[in-house]
Amino acid sequence: MNLHPTEKRLEKTTMKQFLLSVAVISFPALLVAADRAEWTQWRGPDRLCAVPAGTEWPDKLDEATLVEAYRVPLEPSYSGPIVAQDRVFVTETVNKEKEVVRALDRDSGKELWQVEWPGAMSVPFFAASNGSWIRATPTYDGEKLYVAGMLDVLVALDGKSGKEAWRKDFREEFGTVGQSFGFVCSPLIDGEFLYVQTSGGLVKLDCKSGATVWRGLKEEGGMMGGSFSSPIMATVAGTKQLVVQTRSKLCGVGLDAGEELWSIAIPSFRDMNILTPTVVGDRVFTSSYGGGAMMFEVTRTDSGFSVKQLWKNTTEAYMSSPVVVDGRIYLHLRNKRFSCIDPDTGESLWRTTPFGAYWSMVVNGSKLLALDESGDLRLINANPAEFSQTSERHVSDATTWAHLAVADDQVFVRALDALIVYRWKQ
Repeated sequence: MNLHPTEKRLEKTTMKQFLLSVAVISFPALLVAADRAEWTQWRGPDRLCAVPAGTEWPDKLDEATLVEAYRVPLEPSYSGPIVAQDRVFVTETVNKEKEVVRALDRDSGKELWQVEWPGAMSVPFFAASNGSWIRATPTYDGEKLYVAGMLDVLVALDGKSGKEAWRKDFREEFGTVGQSFGFVCSPLIDGEFLYVQTSGGLVKLDCKSGATVWRGLKEEGGMMGGSFSSPIMATVAGTKQLVVQTRSKLCGVGLDAGEELWSIAIPSFRDMNILTPTVVGDRVFTSSYGGGAMMFEVTRTDSGFSVKQLWKNTTEAYMSSPVVVDGRIYLHLRNKRFSCIDPDTGESLWRTTPFGAYWSMVVNGSKLLALDESGDLRLINANPAEFSQTSERHVSDATTWAHLAVADDQVFVRALDALIVYRWKQ
């Protein structure tokens, strides 16, 4: 149909107005999407298990307040879910022969992509009751997802498409034999570099290429061939450094060359130094299976760094890493009790009766959300005077060893057989 020139100008104007109106309507939504909170690594932002200030949580966990949004059936994994702007990344071990990574739509659970590779092993007999599934939690830098497979392989995947960017086989590169419990350490990103404890040492990699920058903290043999713990980045005694717990010691490591800045032995049963180190100012707290709880102070002198033990007690942690709220340490113990510890003296301010064998926790101001391995979710007021639980809910009949994730009004529970996503309603 031929239009008069005036009609053509009107049509163009109308179309421009329409496109502009669409942009105006859509732009705020894009801003909202870009401002969504994320949970992109082990223990969340800065590995502190804390949500951003200003986020409000209700006081209840009942079905009217915490509403199940969707559930995606999955094969077993102990990896915590990774939450990005528009998607969630999860891992699986399938048929005891391959490892699978999936990207799911954050709001619906719809699968966006899936990749897999051969990879499975059997852990030692005394740990076999908890399965031989993939363990490490991936990390995401906004572009690439870094996934640690059980057989000492680290794979970098494009977060949008799942396309493999690079792959690092640490056994092949370093001539090691693998780790008795598989690749357990969750990778840590700082700027353009990635740090991970694996194959008998601490390794720094270039995020873009996967090239090894340095390898330090070498330990040899058997169960010493890796790590149960995952490192953190912190400024201690005025110096930014990696704070690392190996199977035998706690130490600070320089970023440029991987040199050991300071270290101190941490005794434990069967080298089970599992906790993520906890930094409180220039002090570092840890607790080991069989070794008790310890607080150390790190100082810097003209001759270098110095570390000394401030206190030690018989409090034994197991697999649950602590959180710090208002200067107090909240820790789930090997004897299944939950405790509040004074970091200045080591005094246990209170202990509960036994709960589950393992807790993961997320902090919001003075509130704690805790998930134990039996599928029970608890809302707790962090109170140094007494244990104060405000609400409890059973969310999974399958075990929930993977770390809890919380972003905005969404709560992500990775049960052994599914990803379960909830939304809080005020």
